[in-house]
Amino acid sequence: MKAVTIRTLQDIKRDKQRFCCVTAYDASFARAAEAAGIETILIGDSLGMVLQGHASTLPVTVADVAYHTRCVSRAVTRPLVIADMPFMSYGSTTDTLQNAAELMRAGAHMVKLEGGAWLFESVKALSERGVPVCGHLGLTPQSVNSFGGWIVQGRNPEDADRILADAQGLQEAGASMLVLECVPRELAARVTARLSIPVIGIGAGNATDAQVLVMHDLLGMSPRPPRFVRNFLAEGGSIQGALEAYAKAVREGSFPGPEHGFD
Repeated sequence: MKAVTIRTLQDIKRDKQRFCCVTAYDASFARAAEAAGIETILIGDSLGMVLQGHASTLPVTVADVAYHTRCVSRAVTRPLVIADMPFMSYGSTTDTLQNAAELMRAGAHMVKLEGGAWLFESVKALSERGVPVCGHLGLTPQSVNSFGGWIVQGRNPEDADRILADAQGLQEAGASMLVLECVPRELAARVTARLSIPVIGIGAGNATDAQVLVMHDLLGMSPRPPRFVRNFLAEGGSIQGALEAYAKAVREGSFPGPEHGFD
């Protein structure tokens, strides 16, 4: 099958279909995701929590993400590989360019950054230099200390308007994709309808163009699974079956259900 590109994902959005994203950090799980037909793989800084045992994503380094990106990119040929830029690796435009280059050399096809208006200049600089960018708005885990915890974002009108404006600004700066995490369903639907680039949701209802879950969450391995998680291993019967069940549920629109989102 042909490799998934940004144009592939844009065509899926245009055709009002859905695609899937899952985190993976090594060759074996990446191959399983590819075999399940999952279009995009994210080497998330969530590795700090599910692999390294940290309480948050903040201790993860660029070297950590680059290592796991190399593991994943060597194993697959079809999925679009997205690498997270970790905490404080994009504090300035110069740092952003240097660290993004390291992740792209490791095998990423796109980098993901968390934040709104303050990132516009860096997103523009990356896109002008041939580095595809995925934005990330809503509950951005690298800002968990500023939020005061893992709190749903965009519930009041002012915050919702800011997220919508930031989403539009990121697109105008050159972002090719956007992740929306833990925002009300209605807001996610507004953002998805307003943008021409694909929008991936997590805890954002099922009106987005795609869904993403952490691999360990969908396999039922989280000690305290978030509200937006469904245990696909229980219904799939195996790791491969779980990934296939996840992909099927996303594409047919049965996941996420009402119980996985926020008002």
